[in-house]
Amino acid sequence: MKTFRYGEEQLTASIALGLARKEIQGVLSPSTIQKVQQSAAAVAEIAAGEKIVYGINTGFGPLCTTKISASATQLLQDNLLKSHAVGVGESVEEEISLLMLVLKGHALAQGYSGIRFETLERILWMIDEGIVPIVPIQGSVGASGDLAPLSHLFLPLIGEGKVSYRGEVLPAGGLLEKLGKSPLTLGPKEGLALINGTQFMAAHGIKVVERLHSLLSHASLSGAMMIEGLLGSIAPFSEELHQLRPYVGNLHVAKTLHLLLKDSEIVASHASCARVQDPYSLRCIPQVHGASWNAYLHLKQTLEIEINSVTDNPVVFDANHTISGGHFHGQPIAMPLDYATLAASEIGNISDRRIYLSIEGSTPGVPKLLLKETGLNSGLMIPQYTTAALASENKGLCFPASADSIPTSLGQEDHVSMGSISARKALRVIDNVEKILGIELLYAAQAMDFHAPLRSGKILTAVQNKIRDVIPPLTKDRILYEDMEIAIDLVKSGTLLVLAN
Repeated sequence: MKTFRYGEEQLTASIALGLARKEIQGVLSPSTIQKVQQSAAAVAEIAAGEKIVYGINTGFGPLCTTKISASATQLLQDNLLKSHAVGVGESVEEEISLLMLVLKGHALAQGYSGIRFETLERILWMIDEGIVPIVPIQGSVGASGDLAPLSHLFLPLIGEGKVSYRGEVLPAGGLLEKLGKSPLTLGPKEGLALINGTQFMAAHGIKVVERLHSLLSHASLSGAMMIEGLLGSIAPFSEELHQLRPYVGNLHVAKTLHLLLKDSEIVASHASCARVQDPYSLRCIPQVHGASWNAYLHLKQTLEIEINSVTDNPVVFDANHTISGGHFHGQPIAMPLDYATLAASEIGNISDRRIYLSIEGSTPGVPKLLLKETGLNSGLMIPQYTTAALASENKGLCFPASADSIPTSLGQEDHVSMGSISARKALRVIDNVEKILGIELLYAAQAMDFHAPLRSGKILTAVQNKIRDVIPPLTKDRILYEDMEIAIDLVKSGTLLVLAN
């Protein structure tokens, strides 16, 4: 199995997912262990001394001027986890909880947080054993990082909270006892190092990166199929045109469309038709989809800086040099997550427009409502209502959470990012757009059927055949939600992308 050295190697979204899914084994090298131990020793020295350092021998937030005695530092850290575990709502997906552990482990292993080796080792043991803390989805304002969710994430270290283990939700203390482990006694600053940081936002961001990439790739497939089904022109996708406005995303989409439409008999059949221009939902696919690809690339680049950063506070350089800063503030990723939400929503918006276009009956050979015999039959009139509803819901979710701030901590935290809300909204919109694209595939396949016996190119023929393997053509009205669910599952599973590669 491939290994990854926490605290040393560059973490990516795909590597983080591999660690969470146990496809990659995370390890600590001797040099990393040494750095971690040196940082913990520096914190111990500060805690034993007279110099006041925030979070090590003081209270937290507005209590930062309250001195804590050396004998009370362990109770201080336990109380921190307990008092800050105030999340509400349903639990996050187990994979997101595991990603949070992975990201925190990587940040702590860099040796600037004062965490002890045995505490870091316990976190990595939880990942390896599949012990997944139960973390409520609501309660973070995104500064001082994700305090509430991270507190729930690490309550099991001290034998508190709940965990999921082999399909059961159990009290953490009871599971530790069953597995022969004792709860940890936290040292100075350890509680603060555990719960300061952006790992809740970033873990969601990793899932956004994975799912948005898949969504954008499926949008190219469904868009290309609609171009064929509605006899659209491929001229607007020429490279020479897009080199005059060379956005990376636009160039990528135009090139992809050319590849997908290569050797298509359907495209060739109307090369000399009288139509001058296609509607924007076909003609401007590179510009609209491309803009969303640009947003995806921006998020991916920003997120990979974030997940390789130290985001707790204070940062410990040595016993004589600590800095209390603001690396826990989620604004650097909250704004790109809001941007990604808009990017996903726009893919659903233009997809719904193509769906509507396909049922207008304005394409030669393609009947109104995508059915030859209508009147008694409604054909594919009504699923577009669903895509319209989903697209509208997404528009309501596009208000940027990062535009808001409500002061907390008695005014000490007077500007917060709300990045956790940005991240959660992004996934909700992506989920809706996956449904829209599944329905578009249903419509596009139906439109393409009317051009038989003309064939598509190799890739789209394989995609069309796969859809027809599981969803028969519509010849008269039937219950459509089952077809829609199958099409949506094709998008969520990534099955069609395998055929396209």
